[in-house]
Amino acid sequence: MLEQIALWFSYALVLYAAIGLLFAVAFVLVGVNRVDPAAPGSKPGFRVMILPGVAALWPLMLLRWAGGKQPPVERSAHRRGSAG
Repeated sequence: MLEQIALWFSYALVLYAAIGLLFAVAFVLVGVNRVDPAAPGSKPGFRVMILPGVAALWPLMLLRWAGGKQPPVERSAHRRGSAG
């Protein structure tokens, strides 16, 4: 019984990682430009660097990409002081 649970858990983990890797490649090539305003001018090294994180957090990145949401702008005294 315990071996069966461990086997199913392993299958689920491999499936999650496979989906994450496929999604990460698509996101790095296309989606990051929609989510991050600084990404269109970035170098290939940036995209390689974010690939593992996108693969691990693919459900969150999928929601970001689907919603077209950009990260919120920080509102701090430093930003308010430098904007004026």
